[in-house]
Amino acid sequence: MKPNFSLRLRVFNLNCWGIPYLSKHRADRVKRLGDFLNRESFDLALLEEVWSEQDFQYLRQKLLPAYPAAHYFRSGIIGSGLCVFSKHPIQEFTQHVFTLNGYPYMIHHGDWFCGKAVGLLVLHLGGLVLNAYVTHLHAEYNRQKDIYLAHRVAQAWELAQFIHHTSKKADVVLLCGDLNLHPKDLGCRLLKEWTGLHDAFLETRDFKGPEEGCTMVPENCYVNRQELEQFPLGIRIDYVLYKAVSGLYISCKTLRTTTGHEPHSGSPLSDHEALMATLCVRHSPPQHNPSPTHERSPLISVLREAWAELDQGMAQGRWWATIAGYVTGLGLLLLALLCALAAGGEIREVAVLLWTPSVGLVLGAGAFYLFHVQEAKGLCRARAELQHVLGRAREAQDQPALLLGQQEGDRAEEQ
Repeated sequence: MKPNFSLRLRVFNLNCWGIPYLSKHRADRVKRLGDFLNRESFDLALLEEVWSEQDFQYLRQKLLPAYPAAHYFRSGIIGSGLCVFSKHPIQEFTQHVFTLNGYPYMIHHGDWFCGKAVGLLVLHLGGLVLNAYVTHLHAEYNRQKDIYLAHRVAQAWELAQFIHHTSKKADVVLLCGDLNLHPKDLGCRLLKEWTGLHDAFLETRDFKGPEEGCTMVPENCYVNRQELEQFPLGIRIDYVLYKAVSGLYISCKTLRTTTGHEPHSGSPLSDHEALMATLCVRHSPPQHNPSPTHERSPLISVLREAWAELDQGMAQGRWWATIAGYVTGLGLLLLALLCALAAGGEIREVAVLLWTPSVGLVLGAGAFYLFHVQEAKGLCRARAELQHVLGRAREAQDQPALLLGQQEGDRAEEQ
């Protein structure tokens, strides 16, 4: 690799809001999105909420000349909604489906049926290995009473762990997606601290878009303004995050977002704003010497906070499982009583009449019990991983103090 090596990478990210039969003007927006991507010719276009595979196939055909490589990540019942279009050949791809993703009985929210995940693409660009990740975390429906907070923190941790374990051979790491997390939210801080990823909006000196980099703004006609009453400027929940290994330096030269409308047609492409980043990768300048030691205090703090949140979520899951277990047991006793009454001929008609709802109660409570047992186990697993990492981080933080104490003791003995 030449010392004056430089690589320019143009990246596009958008939550497309492509729910069949529910999203307004979906077909028209998908068509205009294809036109826009063809005009701009990015290196990578990473999309979320492309829930219809027909929409993906339409975009694939439309974008084939400019983006010969593409992949659609399939998971869950409805699908992950994740897909990517690349100007460069895709060397490898895989995905990880999040263990926890909401509640199946919250049908009106629908996240559980989506199988939300993180998709990974490996590209070789100019002698560099690029790991590009695209993801979409669980939505936040009520910020004041967020029943999904523990699930979203667990997803953020799984995402961070997936990146941590799969990017060891990568020269450059890129993560794009709708995290459904505000910049200062626990999950966002946990992800950044553990992976070391940098936020394009915070790093670039050339930004053009809504104030504070918001990606859901009241100016967008598809946004429910009532959901943004507490945030008059909008919210920032879509991100372009990146990092490079030692010996390489990556920077965000420019970051653009749409401002409630698509630049060419004037109509929004989605209820989210698109992110368009220009990244530059080059050798580290002589004065740039990344420190091999990581500042542990912020990491330890956020790990503790995440551990406490998962612990609370785990206790809640076990409580619901216990309640459901009692209801299931009572339902089984009721069924046994009804069988005895029906066999003895006493109030036979009443026993037969109550049989069906009793079976429904047992099945429903049993399913509720099994789900929350699984939820508690998933949160317990994530909490155990966090606890281990927290212990290691504390050891690393205490190590310099121990070494200093040993050195002072040696000097005292010499004197």
